[in-house]
Amino acid sequence: MGSWLVDELISRGHEVTSVDNLMGGYMRNVSKECLFVKMDVRDGAKVDGVVKGKDVVYHLAAYAAEGQSFFSPVAINDINITPMNNILVSAVNHGVRRVVFTSSMAVYGEQKPPFDEDMPCQPADPYGAAKEYCETVLRIFSQVHGIEHVVIRPHNVFGPRQNTADPYRNVLGIWINRIMRGLPPLIYGDGRQTRAFSYIEDVTPAIANAGLNRKAVGETINVGSDEVHSVNDAARQAILAMGVKMKPEHLPERPGEVKHAFSTVEKSEELLDYRTRHTLRQGLEEMCDWAKALGPQEPTYTLPLEITKGAPPVWLRRAM
Repeated sequence: MGSWLVDELISRGHEVTSVDNLMGGYMRNVSKECLFVKMDVRDGAKVDGVVKGKDVVYHLAAYAAEGQSFFSPVAINDINITPMNNILVSAVNHGVRRVVFTSSMAVYGEQKPPFDEDMPCQPADPYGAAKEYCETVLRIFSQVHGIEHVVIRPHNVFGPRQNTADPYRNVLGIWINRIMRGLPPLIYGDGRQTRAFSYIEDVTPAIANAGLNRKAVGETINVGSDEVHSVNDAARQAILAMGVKMKPEHLPERPGEVKHAFSTVEKSEELLDYRTRHTLRQGLEEMCDWAKALGPQEPTYTLPLEITKGAPPVWLRRAM
């Protein structure tokens, strides 16, 4: 998501500094037209150096893994909470005008969808709880120190440049990589879970606008597709887009997984000019073409499981 945002801002004529530790990213995605700094935003001194002199900060750094956060809560919360604290300290000290935080639909938890921005935060996993913390502290700093802020809650974003080697998160990328490796897509439970899969080219302009549109200041805004699919249907469409014949493999339900999760889009359309321009099938076809050109990836288990009891067996085979 970060690399797409960088490209979008550069295309609009902005000077951009991009920061990433490349834990889940690759240099092949980094624009040659930005100033790129390889660093970890958990390092406060380094954050201070790159924030100084900036007008707007887009904070997308995270380890987005709801399911894994039940089994790696220490590492995942460190990655998701510490950067926000560092960014806010530097933003206040250096007079940053606006901070845009990319949160997550995970803050809603197990409520009745579609989730709208007026619903209370009721996260159902440690990842969602960390995102709620970041939203809260951002609002507090905005009130106390006068920083403009915007909170974006995207959901199920997919598309080219996604890390298809990651076996824990981004289900469409996991399925596509498994298919290229001759393995069936894995579905946890009965597959009747519902999601609205959001194509990266649709989401990116709206995120960019969050740092530029005056009417977005102080707002919390869902960003993502209004097209809802079951997980079973999404798997079928991924198989079709890859042009193969196989059936998904069903595994036991994952603990704590929210059954139905999708959001309203009206506010993003009004304030950020968001539009769902790609159907799931269209987005999958573009992503599959990109993935085929990249080739199959060996799964990379970046973070170890701190708790193994109850973890999906497929994770345990390689993650220890």
